[in-house]
Amino acid sequence: MRIIIHDTNESLGKWTAHYLASKINTFKPTKDRPYVLGLPTGSSPIGTYQNLVSLHQQGKVSFKNVVTFNMDEYVGLPEDHPESYHYFMWHHLFSHVDIPHENVNILNGNAKDLQKECEHYEEKIKKIGGIHLFLGGIGPDGHIAFNEPGSSLSSRTRIKTLTYDTRIANSRFFGNDPNKVPKTALTVGVGTVMDAQELVILVIGHSKARALQKVVEEGVNHMWTVSMLQLHRHGIIVCDEAATDELKVGTVKYFKDIEGENSKLPVL
Repeated sequence: MRIIIHDTNESLGKWTAHYLASKINTFKPTKDRPYVLGLPTGSSPIGTYQNLVSLHQQGKVSFKNVVTFNMDEYVGLPEDHPESYHYFMWHHLFSHVDIPHENVNILNGNAKDLQKECEHYEEKIKKIGGIHLFLGGIGPDGHIAFNEPGSSLSSRTRIKTLTYDTRIANSRFFGNDPNKVPKTALTVGVGTVMDAQELVILVIGHSKARALQKVVEEGVNHMWTVSMLQLHRHGIIVCDEAATDELKVGTVKYFKDIEGENSKLPVL
């Protein structure tokens, strides 16, 4: 497991965007051989998405032959609702790049049969050959997607009841009223994420410091679902200084020493 530490959230977003763009460009995707990305929502990836849009506008990356699968979606929110993850992705990324509409895959939280929707999502991922790189963020309790503490580390895409803590954390998007946050969501499973060839997990801010300490300095634990990253063959944590507040000084120094050169912007 690699840990790349940036001074600020801004430099983190720029580096991550360049890293993703370099992966796409190196792969040289075609219509019949697309590059497959897993993508998150929330505050963590916004800087990355802004920088990806900028790189696209500069002609440094194209999404024409990229296929995406998003991590999750609320149950019951219309797709055009300002807090739906469909809306989020089109607002922050898809509307500003050249990705074909048919290449975008987001779970349908209004499907008549939610269980079949989840099964179909897994089938689509399998049919295309799996996900090359899954970008993710985490919650203060270490959850990834909507895989709350206690989730099975081999779980697949499914319907999930959201904890009150998650609804409180997300209430800032719903007028600070937890009761307005949907109580259920569709989410990829921990096993779904782990099947990706590469994972890049963003950890930003002091509020995520305890979760980062758990995943870096302690063992794999289903109560901190992001700790599954320790078992992945190609996992990277990209964090800012504030997120390292609860790591040992020696741990921070170790990863800065071995990853210092890798924190520089990838060449496009």
